[in-house]
Amino acid sequence: MFQLFHLSADKDTSLQQQLREQIAAAILNGNIPVDSPLPSSRKLAKQLSIARNTVVLAYEHLLDDGYLIAKERSGYYVNPEILHGKVKIEEKLPKPVEGTPPIWGEKLKVHPSQQTNVKKPRDWQKYPFPFIYGQFDPTLFPTNNWRECCKDAVSVPAIRDWASDRFDNDDPLLVEQIRTRLLPRRGVWASAEQILVTVGAQQSLYLLARLLLDKDSVMGIEDPGYADIRNIATLNPSKVVPLAVDEDGMIIDESLDDCDCVFTTPSHHCPTTVTMPIERRYELLQKAIDNDFVIIEDDYESETNFKSNPIPALKSLDNCDRVIYVGSLSKTLAPGLRLGYLVGPAEFIREARALRRLMVRHPAANNQRSVALFLERGYHDALIMNIMRAYEERWHQMGSALSEYMPASFLKPTFGGSCYWVKGPDGLDARLLRKEAADRGILIEPGDIHFQGENPPLNYFRLGYSSIAADRIAPGIKALAELIEDMV
Repeated sequence: MFQLFHLSADKDTSLQQQLREQIAAAILNGNIPVDSPLPSSRKLAKQLSIARNTVVLAYEHLLDDGYLIAKERSGYYVNPEILHGKVKIEEKLPKPVEGTPPIWGEKLKVHPSQQTNVKKPRDWQKYPFPFIYGQFDPTLFPTNNWRECCKDAVSVPAIRDWASDRFDNDDPLLVEQIRTRLLPRRGVWASAEQILVTVGAQQSLYLLARLLLDKDSVMGIEDPGYADIRNIATLNPSKVVPLAVDEDGMIIDESLDDCDCVFTTPSHHCPTTVTMPIERRYELLQKAIDNDFVIIEDDYESETNFKSNPIPALKSLDNCDRVIYVGSLSKTLAPGLRLGYLVGPAEFIREARALRRLMVRHPAANNQRSVALFLERGYHDALIMNIMRAYEERWHQMGSALSEYMPASFLKPTFGGSCYWVKGPDGLDARLLRKEAADRGILIEPGDIHFQGENPPLNYFRLGYSSIAADRIAPGIKALAELIEDMV
């Protein structure tokens, strides 16, 4: 039996937890006979070269969980009830039905995997110069504060509150924190009935597309723009119209006249980083009224703003319920948390809530409570302050490095954010640059995916600074510039 267990002090989990998990797995796999006692704690500890108390605690935990039963003067045995309901492979089963599998390529009505999407290496943290966009810096993450909130979210009273089926409702504390803490920072005021919590901004956009678009709809999307909303819109499906962008964001012209819905990132345009001035925001709102279309405002990266007096969100200027606001905590708290929110007219949010119920009912209630506590206790505000301080330093470092090694190749984002949009020399293929740069430990993101049309420009790329230390920026930009010089 001893050979079933392999413990290692190098793992992140304790020896006691490893032993507990491995014994449980052996029981469920049928490797430990039901009618034979487990080794004594003294014997097993000696065989595994661990402390006897480690084995005692593991046994007691398994006893509490129902994996083991204790027999007086005999020891611990497998609890037969833990194995009830498991299929017994040794039982004789009927002969399998013979046949051929379906041709899935013909059965599937849509093929999302064939769309072009942004790809990021999973091991990006191993690279010396990770100019990757959308990832967070673990050194900035408030681990202790987050642990405290997660711990309090699983207290007995908290569990009794959120563990029951909420059907389609969200955590009221989280909704209140979004309403009173997050939205006012952007000049947005909303009632609880106008807010819906989502599994990240991505689910918000999918809900919007399903509710607002059909095959006869026309959706205007910035060009260049956010690739995922383009893919979501074409999947639903609808006609997608490219909307040109200049140094002030989306251009307001006749291209919008036939749109039913317009997607925009006015605070920090994706991917060029430019900010739409307030005059153009009013112009866009007037255009929406005159031509009767809806505006989807993705206010991403609005929190990482280095200006003392940021421009209010487009939603805050809207008095006609034309703007649906999309927010997220991915760029501040953590992208892996997958928590976002929609703000819109109560009538619209009611339908979005009903659609979300058919998909996931609601985002995990325990996560909602943890985030609510994190917001309520002011930890998110403190985190934003620390992120802004760190990002502003990196923003200056990257601006200086680009000015020295790639002059005239970029426009410094005045708003802030976490990236630079760079135009390489004519003839540069940023797709090839990405491969060559990765071989030298440098991660970049080619920009062609953000353009619509069959022949996008290939010499644009994005450099993120959210996940790279400030002192690594200049050496990385210098090495990248030298590589570009060799390639062109």
